[in-house]
Amino acid sequence: MAQAKTGDTVHIHYTGRLEDGTVFDSSQDREPLSFTLGEGRVIPGFEQAVTGMEPGESKVAEIPSGEAYGPRRPEMEMSVPRSQLPDGLDPQVGQQLQMQTAEGQAFPVRVTGTSDDTIDLDANHPLAGKDLTFDIELVKVD
Repeated sequence: MAQAKTGDTVHIHYTGRLEDGTVFDSSQDREPLSFTLGEGRVIPGFEQAVTGMEPGESKVAEIPSGEAYGPRRPEMEMSVPRSQLPDGLDPQVGQQLQMQTAEGQAFPVRVTGTSDDTIDLDANHPLAGKDLTFDIELVKVD
C-alpha cells in the first residue's frame, strides 16, 4: 500500500478532542473528510499527521496550538461602542457575529461581554491557544 504524500487526495475519519477530553469535532456518522495534502486546507499539524499514513491505518495525533490554530492574540479582542452596531441588534454573550474590514472582507467574531455602552468581541478562532488531539483513520488515498 502506498503512503499518503503531498498531492494525494486523502479520505479520513477523525475525532478532535481538547486536553480535557471534550470532543469539539468528528466525522463519525458522516462521510469521511477529503482534502489534498499540500494545499493547506487543514491545520498544519493535522496535515503532517496524515502524511505517511497508509489506507486502513489509525493513529492518535497530538497537535500543539502552534501547529493548529495558533496562539490567542490579545489584539484580536476589542470593545465596540453599541452606537456602531446596526439598529435593533442586541448581541448576547456567546453569539457569533460578522464584522467587515475597511476593505469589505467579512470575518467572524464572538461576543464575550456586553454593557450598556459597549460590546466586547473576540476575533480569535475558538480553538486558538489550545493543544488538540485527533484520532485519525485513513480510509482511502486517491
